[in-house]
Amino acid sequence: MKKITAIILSVIMILGVFAVCGYAENERQFYLVLGDSIAYGSGISNSKEACYGKIVADTNGYDYANHAIPGHTTTNLINRLKDEAVIADLKKADIISISIGGNDFLMSNLIGLMFDSIVKGDHSEFDRIADGFYTNFCEIIDIINSHNADAVILMQTLYNPQSGYLRAPYQQGADRINAAIEKYNTENPGEIVIVDVAMALGDDMANYADDEIHPSSQGNEIIANVILDKLHELNLGSDAAPVITAKGKDIEISAVFTSSLRIAGAVFNALSVIYNFFMSVIG
Repeated sequence: MKKITAIILSVIMILGVFAVCGYAENERQFYLVLGDSIAYGSGISNSKEACYGKIVADTNGYDYANHAIPGHTTTNLINRLKDEAVIADLKKADIISISIGGNDFLMSNLIGLMFDSIVKGDHSEFDRIADGFYTNFCEIIDIINSHNADAVILMQTLYNPQSGYLRAPYQQGADRINAAIEKYNTENPGEIVIVDVAMALGDDMANYADDEIHPSSQGNEIIANVILDKLHELNLGSDAAPVITAKGKDIEISAVFTSSLRIAGAVFNALSVIYNFFMSVIG
C-alpha cells in the first residue's frame, strides 16, 4: 500500500512539474516595438536580426514583434495603430517600445526649417511642429491604452546625429520633442516610462550610421543597453549581458549624401552672416 501511495505521489509531482513548466512557457513576456526608422533599425543592413529591439528581446527571452516603419511620423503611427495585425499584438503586449517624432520635422519643409533656424534665427515653425507632435502623441497613447491599459510603454527621447552647422537646428527640433515627451510624463504620471536614448548616444559620431541620421550597429547596441537597464530597474528583465545573436552590419552611404548636407549647412551659415549684416545696416 505504501509503495502504491509513493508511486501516486511521484506521478502527481511529475505532472505538477510539467504543469509549472508549461505555465512558465506561456508566461513569456511579449515585447512590441513601434515607430519609425530608428525603431526599424535603418542604420544597419541586417536590421531584423540586429536592431536594438531584437537584442532586448533575445537578452530577456521575450516574444517579440517589430511594427516600425521607416519614414513614419506621429500621424502615420496613429494610422498604423488601426492595422488589425498591430492591434492584435498591442492587445497581448506586456512591454511596448516607441521611437517617434524625428520625422515630424524631417518630413516637413526641411529646407524652410533650416533657413528659418540658421539664417533668420526664427524657430516658430519648430514650435508649431512640436505642438502637433504633442497632440498626436497624446492620441497615440490613448489608442494604445484603449487596446491594452496594462502594458508598460517605453518612450525614447530623440537624439541629435548631426555635426557642423546642422547640429544647432537639429537640436532645436530634438529639444522640443523631448520637452513634449517630458510634458506628457508630468501631466500623465505613470502612463509612460522615458528612456533617455539621446543622453546615451550623445555626440559620438561612431554611434551613428554613415547617413548621419540613424544609429549604427554600435548605436543600436547602446540603445539596447539603455532599454535593458530600464527594464531591469522596473523588474521586467534581467541584468545579464546583452545577447547579440547577429552583429549589426552598418549601411554604406555615398559620401555625396553626407557632403551635400554639410554643404547645405555651410551655405545656410554663410547666408546667415549676410542676412544679419543687412539687418544690422537696416536696423
